[in-house]
Amino acid sequence: MLHHEEGEGVRVSDTYRWFQLAIGVVCMVMIANYQYGWTFFVPDIQKQFGWKPSDIQVAFTLFVLFETWLVPIEGWFVDRFGPRLVILIGGVLCGIGWWMTSRATTLGGFDGYYAAMIICGIGAGGVYGTCVGNALKWFPDKRGLAAGITAAGFGAGSALTVVPIQNMIKDQGFQQTFFNFGVGQGLIICVLAFFLMAPKSGQVPKTNVNLRVVQSRRQYKPSEIIGPVQWWIAASIGIGCIGLLMSMQGQLFYFQLVLAALIFIVGGTIIYKRGEPVFLLMYFMFVIVGAGGLMVTANLKPIAANLKIADQPVTIVWTMTAITWAATIDRILNGLTRPFFGWVSDKIGREQTMFIAFALEGIGIYLLYLYGSDPLLFVLLSGFVFFAWGEIYSLFPSTCTDTFGSQYAATNAGLLYTAKGTAALLVPFGSLIQEATGSWDTVFLIAAGANILASVLALVVLKPWRARVIAANGL
Repeated sequence: MLHHEEGEGVRVSDTYRWFQLAIGVVCMVMIANYQYGWTFFVPDIQKQFGWKPSDIQVAFTLFVLFETWLVPIEGWFVDRFGPRLVILIGGVLCGIGWWMTSRATTLGGFDGYYAAMIICGIGAGGVYGTCVGNALKWFPDKRGLAAGITAAGFGAGSALTVVPIQNMIKDQGFQQTFFNFGVGQGLIICVLAFFLMAPKSGQVPKTNVNLRVVQSRRQYKPSEIIGPVQWWIAASIGIGCIGLLMSMQGQLFYFQLVLAALIFIVGGTIIYKRGEPVFLLMYFMFVIVGAGGLMVTANLKPIAANLKIADQPVTIVWTMTAITWAATIDRILNGLTRPFFGWVSDKIGREQTMFIAFALEGIGIYLLYLYGSDPLLFVLLSGFVFFAWGEIYSLFPSTCTDTFGSQYAATNAGLLYTAKGTAALLVPFGSLIQEATGSWDTVFLIAAGANILASVLALVVLKPWRARVIAANGL
């Protein structure tokens, strides 16, 4: 019953656990448009100001970077002080961010799109990391399913607003649409924050015992996984100096690519020597799978326009344009895949599920490359691609918590979630490749190959490696 929430050591009812999960899902729905609705604004921003798509997409990259890279810090606050304050602040920042985009007339500067999307990213990241971390704590017995359902709110949360956003942009302009949706979603998050709680000791079931889903009894602190904080501070200062130097040379755009490389070279060295190297493999897999999906997410409408099918009519039950159908179906399937594959992974194991999902993703992207110029096939295949992609947001957090324990789940899963930010560093280069070649073919082929590689790594390398780490610490 609900009154059990205050009693430490007393098991709460499953009804209350699902109530907590539901609050987290609704919060995730409210932040979904900050990422998945962005693609509808890009053509109008370009038309109004004349900026290159690759420059505009830097705003999307900044959003994802700040949405992900600050999650470990936000998770630290959640693990120690509970979820309520972080969600409340996140809702305020989300509303402020899109209010700023409604007034922006430049890319850079305090009043530009870059600054606005940074603020949106900080707010959305606080909400995302808190809700996923809370789900992992409330459901140690159904970790994959709980993380999947929560992440589904983010993946499918914007499906119902695809048509309203496009209609509002058409009727009232993209600035007013930014304002209405941004402020409204932010206010709802702030209200829901007061209902969210973290479980206390004894309120939830013990760690799940499942021979197919091995879970560690050891509770890793974040510093045990990635290495001492002082090493990362020193590395960040050094990388910041490189960024400043490149900025002075007028090469700041390419710093994103350099930064992605330095994360693996410098950060990877720290983790290998002072942390848990298996985390580095998870991170690499998350990046290469995540990058392809983010490129499609950010560029769905430009891709359809490049293929000259965006406004082509497609009939599935009823008739809508190809881009409207694709965006709607993509978001629904991108949401459904998260609890589905999370549930599957609870039954057959995390790595086996990764192998299946990543292989399907690679095949789907390749088929989109071959047949995407047909409007109906574009809709169906893009939906298939999103269905096979979105599960990373349930599989990786649950795998991380299985490996490193639930005590610091919000922080540790947040550390892995920063891989999404690293993947976002590559998004503008997808647009750059398209601008150079005149098509998205090369981007599709690279993304397909990356997913096939990740599927093999999951089964051949990650599974035995992770089993050894858990066994060494006492299963």
